[in-house]
Amino acid sequence: MKQEIEIEFKNLVNKNEFKKLLAYFQLTDRDFIMQENHYFDTNDFQLKSAGAALRIRNKNGKFVLTLKQPHEHGLLETHIDLTESEAQELMTETKNFPTEMTAALQRLGISSSRLAYFGTLKTYRAEIEYKSGLLVFDHSFYLDTDDVEIEYEVQDETQGLLAFESLLQDFSIPKRNTANKIKRFYDRKYQLLSEE
Repeated sequence: MKQEIEIEFKNLVNKNEFKKLLAYFQLTDRDFIMQENHYFDTNDFQLKSAGAALRIRNKNGKFVLTLKQPHEHGLLETHIDLTESEAQELMTETKNFPTEMTAALQRLGISSSRLAYFGTLKTYRAEIEYKSGLLVFDHSFYLDTDDVEIEYEVQDETQGLLAFESLLQDFSIPKRNTANKIKRFYDRKYQLLSEE
């Protein structure tokens, strides 16, 4: 099990703004790789209510189970590597979460036995080094929706925010209140369930 603090800034952009950024940074389709995030929560959204999220990410055939939870300097991420068969089993059974993850969930007051697999968000991602961080370009597809965003992952929160806001300003992109992917996924899932 590995833990890290994630400091990132994000902004949804429209497709025209996204194309301008890709052109400026000379990114093409060949620069994008596909990753899949498979999301879990309880049927009454206990993780979402706690401001936390649980996913399995499949990137280049590598499967990582990640719990994200609020932290004073961003998000605390807890990672556990899985085999493909372990990942598939959790998506079909949701019963055999690794012991370390079960314990982390219990600290949030959530029983892993109540978790259900909610679906997949597929993202096409390109990354470049930019100033003192990593600039990320994402086109995501989930449920009946797709959106595009940029993210800026940094070590220093103050410098990172200045660099990110400057980038938005340089491209005349308005700062938009942007929830993370997992929250956007769950908000849409919840909306769809309430329409049934």
